[in-house]
Amino acid sequence: MKKDDKLMTVPEILDALGGISRRTFYRWRQIGKAPEGFKLPNGEIRGYRSEFDAWLESLREAA
Repeated sequence: MKKDDKLMTVPEILDALGGISRRTFYRWRQIGKAPEGFKLPNGEIRGYRSEFDAWLESLREAA
């Protein structure tokens, strides 16, 4: 994570993935296939852009 790394919200992550459904994203989280993220005290999930990009690149390399 870089010092100026942006935190992404779930809607931003869904949009960056081409508009997958929220249900699909949470299913991926449940089975460990979603990008890294953490839960805030209010229950919302955030993820760092750099970790999202690394996750996406690992999928490209595996394909």
